[in-house]
Amino acid sequence: MESLIIPCNSKPPITIPFKQFSSEPFKPKISFNKTQESVSIKPDPRTTEAHLNYLCRNGRLREAITVLDSIAQRGAKVKVRPSTFTSLIQFCIDTNSIHLGRKLHKHIDLLRETDPFVETKLVSMYAKCGSLGDARKVFDGMRERNLYTWSAMIGACSREGRWWEVVDLFFFMMEDGIVPDNFLFPKILQACGNCGDVETGKLIHSIVIRCGMNCEARVRNSLLAVYAKCGRLSSALRFFENMEGKDRVSWNSIISGYCQEGEIGEARRLFDLMHEEGIEPGLVTWNILITSYNQLGNCDLAMEMMKEMESFGITPDVFTWTSMISGFAQNNRRNQALELFQEMFLAGVEPNGITLVSAISACASLKAPKKGKELHSVAVRLGFAEDLLVGNSLIDMYSKCGELEAARLVFDMILEKDVYTWNSMIGGYCQAGYCGKAHDLFMKMQESGVPPTVITWNVMITGYIQNGDEDQAMDLFQRMEKDGSIKPDTASWNSLIAGYLQNGQKNKALGIFRQMQSFSVRPNSVTILSVLPACANLMAAKKVKEIHGCVLRRNLESERSVANSLIDTYAKSGNIVYSKSIFDGMSTRDIITWNTLIAGSVLHGCSYAALDLFDLMRKEGLKPNRGTFVSIISACSLAGMIDEGKQIFSSMTDDYHILPGLEHYEAMINLFGRSGRLEEAFDFIEGMAIEPDFSVWAALLTACRIHGNIGLAVYACERLLELEPGNASIQRLVLQTHALCGISDDSLIVRKPGKRNETRESLGWSCIEVKNMVHTFVAGDKSKPNTEILYSWIKNIAGKIKRPDSHDGLCIEEEEKEEIGGIHSEKLAFAFALIGSPQAYQSIRIVKNLRMCEDCHRTAKFISETYGCEIFLSDSKCLHHFKNGHCCCGDYW
Repeated sequence: MESLIIPCNSKPPITIPFKQFSSEPFKPKISFNKTQESVSIKPDPRTTEAHLNYLCRNGRLREAITVLDSIAQRGAKVKVRPSTFTSLIQFCIDTNSIHLGRKLHKHIDLLRETDPFVETKLVSMYAKCGSLGDARKVFDGMRERNLYTWSAMIGACSREGRWWEVVDLFFFMMEDGIVPDNFLFPKILQACGNCGDVETGKLIHSIVIRCGMNCEARVRNSLLAVYAKCGRLSSALRFFENMEGKDRVSWNSIISGYCQEGEIGEARRLFDLMHEEGIEPGLVTWNILITSYNQLGNCDLAMEMMKEMESFGITPDVFTWTSMISGFAQNNRRNQALELFQEMFLAGVEPNGITLVSAISACASLKAPKKGKELHSVAVRLGFAEDLLVGNSLIDMYSKCGELEAARLVFDMILEKDVYTWNSMIGGYCQAGYCGKAHDLFMKMQESGVPPTVITWNVMITGYIQNGDEDQAMDLFQRMEKDGSIKPDTASWNSLIAGYLQNGQKNKALGIFRQMQSFSVRPNSVTILSVLPACANLMAAKKVKEIHGCVLRRNLESERSVANSLIDTYAKSGNIVYSKSIFDGMSTRDIITWNTLIAGSVLHGCSYAALDLFDLMRKEGLKPNRGTFVSIISACSLAGMIDEGKQIFSSMTDDYHILPGLEHYEAMINLFGRSGRLEEAFDFIEGMAIEPDFSVWAALLTACRIHGNIGLAVYACERLLELEPGNASIQRLVLQTHALCGISDDSLIVRKPGKRNETRESLGWSCIEVKNMVHTFVAGDKSKPNTEILYSWIKNIAGKIKRPDSHDGLCIEEEEKEEIGGIHSEKLAFAFALIGSPQAYQSIRIVKNLRMCEDCHRTAKFISETYGCEIFLSDSKCLHHFKNGHCCCGDYW
């Protein structure tokens, strides 16, 4: 690069790769009728030139072209001056008349000589009239290109946002021996910044220095913008600090660069420094910072910034208001977004299309059709009735609000529908359960010439499977690639997984998850968050590890929502150690992370670990929420810390202004009940601010059962029966408590006719996984092979268990006694797991549908001690973890 100033030589046109555009030919062959009689009077060139100029000055371009047509048809030797032709082309530009411009272009042969300036003007005409392809054809056909020609072509590509083509043209321009000037360099640098090409920006920087243009303010600012936009902040700052004569544009560029990278603190420091150096920030500067604060979720700081801006005498414009409305809407503060929209109107600022879209989207999320209709009328009044973006947002809003007729009216009024228009309307029908109407529209979409995208197919699949039509959903899924030539993406598979889970088909959902991976489709966080809850049980411990492996392979472990879900699922599948390991490995934790591990610790009976986590959480500055308090009160209950639990409950309202819910009252009843304070528990229920529900009375019944208070037990059972009169288990408990009190069964029949027989219908069952096979046992079942061996083993174990001499509790159980209903299902599961290979099962995992009875609970403790194994058993009350003869529930369940 010794010599960068290259003379502008004329040379044959170089071939520049460019996308071909279709257009009519530029130089058609004009055939003349040879039999046509020659005109006897030859036109005077000066008269013709003057006449053309007269017509052009008076805006009579069509007549001027008619004159040119006449000259061409007669074959006269009259030639037009380049200046006259240029004036005619300029008139086409001014009137945006590409049709007349093309006619004019056909007569370029009437020029006295080929003129690069005229050809350059043609390039500009085509570009400014919206035909970049025709502009490029003229450009490529030129034998001589000067700086103005290149400027016209680069300017045309720049206006169309074709940044990479601008960069390519720069290199071809240099090959052609032309160096950009201080007006063209900024356009090329803008392209470098917008397409992230910092290397070309550096090259231009060196050329600018060698050419002595580094003192030009526009060039300097454009170079700074490249470094800032490309994220090279250290280079940008160094360049900025060495700049002489920084203006407002320079400051805006460096501040915008830091905002773009999320370094809002440094951006604010530079903003304040701008003040100190005597350059008052303009409206654009303020808007840059306000937009950045909103995009980072700091809406309150953005609002403060807007008020500060007004204090400096700068009135917020439509861009400022739109940024604020959009920021609040996107950060789940949609009511405030709508309030801001109203304030904007009162301030006399007219919204634009983006403002309306943001406000309408807020209404859609809030499901506020009344406010949405008001915004619709505003849009019509301001002339946005036919605006595609506004129309699409209105369809989406009406659909989400269940106003499908209104949505369809808007849909039908949009003449030029795009794929988003169709998707919004189809999605509205699917969401409302009208899959037939959605399918009709889906077919019309294909007939309209707008091909469905993968999103359209996914919307249809989701609609069908969420409305229970799994076969139709699967049919669409399989037809995607065959009929629509669209390969299912991750979202397509996610739709099936989520749909099957919603319909209770866990095994099918997991099967789709495995099939998805076999097709080399990468699961994302949505996939993982959908499938993990299906594994939150003791039977799915191995599946959780399988999914965890997928998370690690796909590098999803750093996503906090995924890590939180893994903590929860591992805890519920019986592996609290893995939960703690994931928690410890997280770089950032939110309140959900802490709550999940605290709840998991309580589930496994680790009360002190839960309380320690609570203390650590508060030390890190996180405020407990409703979920935290439920777990902590439960932890106090497990630890026997009654006074501490009461204090925690009081602090909810006193310190954190959280009104207790039914889940907190239930935890408090367990707190009192576990310690035997039944009267205090009953008084607490009587003093509740809200009506006690089923869970509260069930908690009291548990306390009565454990501590032998028959009077309160009868009362609690009767309250439960009032709430769920058809619950067979409750009816059985009522019968048992009445029997203990000597109350006649007939009285129950009188009050609840026909219900007594239903108490016989519910049977207990248990599931256990052995050698990757899930086996189900039912109480009293003797149909399975080797039943005699199972019963013999159980009888042998029962003979070794020492029963307590006295029993303070009440013998009332959800399940029929073994003397009536047969051996309970969990005992059959224990026997099946341990017979023949007692050492093979160090960990037994069982899921049971009913509450364990005391005898089965005692048996499980004995087996865990005798065989040295751990037993995880999840019943309708809690998770039991038996180890060394003890259970994590503390014998209270």
